[in-house]
Amino acid sequence: MSFRRLVLALPLLSLLPTAVQAGEEEAALKIQAGALVKEYGGTLLAVLKDSVEKSGPVAALTVCNERGPAIAQEMATKSGWNIGRTSMKPRNASSAPTPYETGVMAAFEARLAAGESVETLVRAETVPGADGKPVFHFIKAIPTGELCLTCHGETAAPEITRRLSELYPKDTATGFKLGQMRGVFTLSKAM
Repeated sequence: MSFRRLVLALPLLSLLPTAVQAGEEEAALKIQAGALVKEYGGTLLAVLKDSVEKSGPVAALTVCNERGPAIAQEMATKSGWNIGRTSMKPRNASSAPTPYETGVMAAFEARLAAGESVETLVRAETVPGADGKPVFHFIKAIPTGELCLTCHGETAAPEITRRLSELYPKDTATGFKLGQMRGVFTLSKAM
């Protein structure tokens, strides 16, 4: 290598350790976020199943309405992550997707259309935040399970429909089929 090329390459070489460190940090954040999603989803499902078994699906709607956001907030406080759920068809207007989340879900829909399984749909990346500072995002698809169909399916019992309209006057989170992507878990953390 000529001296001139070496001089030109030196500044680039100084960036190499930073890039490696950033890649390692992202890998660690992806593992951490994956564990949080597993815990969050598992906790939500357990609370919901318990409520349905003890009190029935109509009463479980209130539990889901109150405990779902509380569980996310408890985990966020404990972990330092922003934790939530969103969907292209949100049940609650306050959980409508951001433009970034909408873009990720559209990409997930394209991957589903190409034959990919809903269980494999994950995106983890660092992007500029609203203030220009880097934010790590982890988004994982939520498949529609058997229990989900009770309140999110193509049909629901009249008493469930009535209670949904009371709790969520602008509900659009219905009409799903078993195995479809119902929404996503969305986690983010400032870098």
